[in-house]
Amino acid sequence: MNSRNPQFLTADWRYLAMLNYEVDPVVLTPFAPKGTELDQWNGKTFISVVGFLFQNTKIRGFSIPFHRNFEELNLRFYVKCLSNGEWRRGVVFIKEIVPRWVIAWTARTIYNENYISLPMGHNILIDKNGFPTGVSYEWTLEGRRNCLELVVKGQATPALEGSEEEFITEHYWGYARQRDGGTLEYQVEHPKWRVWSVQSSRLDCDVGALYGDEFVKYLEKTPTSAFLADGSAVTVLKGKRIA
Repeated sequence: MNSRNPQFLTADWRYLAMLNYEVDPVVLTPFAPKGTELDQWNGKTFISVVGFLFQNTKIRGFSIPFHRNFEELNLRFYVKCLSNGEWRRGVVFIKEIVPRWVIAWTARTIYNENYISLPMGHNILIDKNGFPTGVSYEWTLEGRRNCLELVVKGQATPALEGSEEEFITEHYWGYARQRDGGTLEYQVEHPKWRVWSVQSSRLDCDVGALYGDEFVKYLEKTPTSAFLADGSAVTVLKGKRIA
């Protein structure tokens, strides 16, 4: 019997700019949904600021006019959950920004994800061979422009097995705390992504106003790592509550 859950959302995720910061796990423990525990790479706990493009978006097979293509920026961290004797490696979102209030409302209502809607924009610089050389995402909070920027170098390559890039990109489950304290689990399907190294990266953000004072000292430092993932078609399956 096929136990795969029905599709909730399909889209292309492209040009994923990922800035990764090592953080004290004590800071993240209160955000971990019930039934999950923090996932680490080589004994390090990470949070990531990720900007990317949603393209060709459909919800339950239907497109919403003027809501097919848009930016997203999120702050996320990494967890694992034991299910039927196997560990599922997943992501928890602290906050997600999109430019459309309908999208934010839908995600809050169905998944209880902490989405907000803000004015957003992006700029992707492409060379004559069709490869990205620079990527930026911007958003406006309380009249202030914020941005995430990468300058890309070299060619995209598959993330090496056991590498930090593989750890950051290869999480295929999402976990969201529900209003009653329970946990919703949903699967995210996509092939492995290629990654580009970056020459430089920058996060210009009012961290305290957007994410909370506990994240200021981490996100105002130089990231531990930064890279660009090419992305792919993605399928998000309908969520289900876990015990």
